[in-house]
Amino acid sequence: MSASPPNTPGPAPEEESTGVSAVTRALRLLEAFGTSDAQLTLAELSRRTGMHKTTALRIARTLATDHYLVQKEDGSWRLGRAAGWLGACYQATFNVHEVVEPVLRELTIETGESASFYVREGNQRTCLARVDGPRTIRHHVRVGIGLPLNLGAPGRVILAFSGEPGEPYETIRQRGYHLSLGEREPEVSSVSAPVFSMGWRLLGSVCISGPTSRLTEPRLKELAQTVIKAANQLSYALAGSRKPAAGPAGAPAAWHP
Repeated sequence: MSASPPNTPGPAPEEESTGVSAVTRALRLLEAFGTSDAQLTLAELSRRTGMHKTTALRIARTLATDHYLVQKEDGSWRLGRAAGWLGACYQATFNVHEVVEPVLRELTIETGESASFYVREGNQRTCLARVDGPRTIRHHVRVGIGLPLNLGAPGRVILAFSGEPGEPYETIRQRGYHLSLGEREPEVSSVSAPVFSMGWRLLGSVCISGPTSRLTEPRLKELAQTVIKAANQLSYALAGSRKPAAGPAGAPAAWHP
């Protein structure tokens, strides 16, 4: 039986594995809280995390020693000031482009078309971020340019999820996306979906665009779910959440006009 070579790492100690598992469970307990949860009972924490009540209670008490959780007089739990401090630090140092541009880049790779993120500024939509597609023939938009809200899929989506009444906005809200063919520019097509922040407050819209000869209506419908997925990914990232809470047709269930 040969000896192990010197400096060869052995199996991880059980304590280390247990420690990593405990950290993961602690994070799951903190992530159980949503923006509308002032407090949660131990039973609800157990249900949301899938932990046994005794395990959830032990971890909650540990988090409470460093003020990440606070136990109320009725036995329920709420987030503590240490959790609030982390959130404040995140907000203070957050760079939207570091979150948006990687998602747009991935969307461009998946679809082969240019991807953009628009926000509302008064009665216009402004292109906040843009990743050009790999094709030689493509749709060009300059970052920072202001465009009409009532022309093109991204603007229509912003209006729809801002509560604009009537059609086509009712239909857009029902299906969670909008497509347009030559609406703002002849021979340019696009498909867009909404992006939300904390409390499902509308931030803007994400879209792909390109020549109508390539992005026909059937092709846009094929790519709609890919765009919705990217929009939802941005919503979770910008809201600081990893939990997919989208409702039917990709629109968050908690959204109200």
